Amino acid sequence: MDAYQQIIATISLTMGVAWASGINLYATIAMLGLLGNSGNIVLPETLLVLQDPLVIISACVMYCVEFFADKTPGIDTGWDAIHSFIRIPAGVILAAGAVGDVSPALAVAAGILGGTVSATSHMIKAGSRVLINTSPEPFSNWAASVTEDVAVLGGLWAALHYPIAFLVAFVVFLILSIWMLPKIWRGMVLIFRKVRGIFVKDNQPPSFHGPPPRLGS
Repeated sequence: MDAYQQIIATISLTMGVAWASGINLYATIAMLGLLGNSGNIVLPETLLVLQDPLVIISACVMYCVEFFADKTPGIDTGWDAIHSFIRIPAGVILAAGAVGDVSPALAVAAGILGGTVSATSHMIKAGSRVLINTSPEPFSNWAASVTEDVAVLGGLWAALHYPIAFLVAFVVFLILSIWMLPKIWRGMVLIFRKVRGIFVKDNQPPSFHGPPPRLGS
């Protein structure tokens, strides 16, 4: 692999792990660990820890937990809220590690970009789940969750084996994100206002109409 191909592969891996971490961190870690441990890919030295069987088993267990939590209306939104503090920092760490043993400045830059990418994919996932949860039936949650799982596994595979194709798709994702995020945000604000209006209305003291009572006769 020449220098140009190596740079493309590194960029693809860096953006791929960051993007996937924002959607399903445990599937990302498990897939990288399994592929690296089986010899299907060669991970950078800074990510070799993912090949440890203990890391792989832990990621697989947590993926199973997320598999069911992510498909349960209401619970999926709570799960996403908690993982706002897990997926994004993990995206920073994985992106910084994906560039390999390089200068600290390059690793920090990769971490910053990776954190931004994982935050973007996480916000799209979490925000769209809030909107989907307004539907009373659970099938839309299942469909969204399965689609996300397939996208993560397929996207990582493409990032590792077809880096140029992945980067083209990644650019499309960024363009769509610029269009989608404001719409998702407006939809979430509208839902929160409606929920707040229900609780405020229910907590208002009863009002009495008509003339005030007469004291004495």
